[in-house]
Amino acid sequence: MSWETYIYRLTTAGFAKAALFGHDGSIWAISNEFNIPNIEIAALIAAFENLGATRATGVFISKIRYFVILANERSIYGKQGNTGFCAVKTNKAVVLGLYTETLTPGNAANSIESISDFLINQGF
Repeated sequence: MSWETYIYRLTTAGFAKAALFGHDGSIWAISNEFNIPNIEIAALIAAFENLGATRATGVFISKIRYFVILANERSIYGKQGNTGFCAVKTNKAVVLGLYTETLTPGNAANSIESISDFLINQGF
């Protein structure tokens, strides 16, 4: 299965944009028109190591600052108005999804956590 399959699964689950990247910041797959600078990818990866600062300062994705509503060693969720993001760190990757008002935060979390669990179980 290609990495793009996971992006497809996330976007068909309702995410507006999705990305899968390695802990080194390399992009494994990304949805069309998702422009996330490398510096923001690196900052998101680092956010999992400094959760206190992440909660305090938020996370920038595509130049938009999201307020962090959950941050732990596995997952970081953020919100900005009626949009948000979910990011989950697996053994070797970070799965990221951005959603709009068409997807509820609960459904977004369930979808991305499910795909992340699958990747973890596959060794990724």
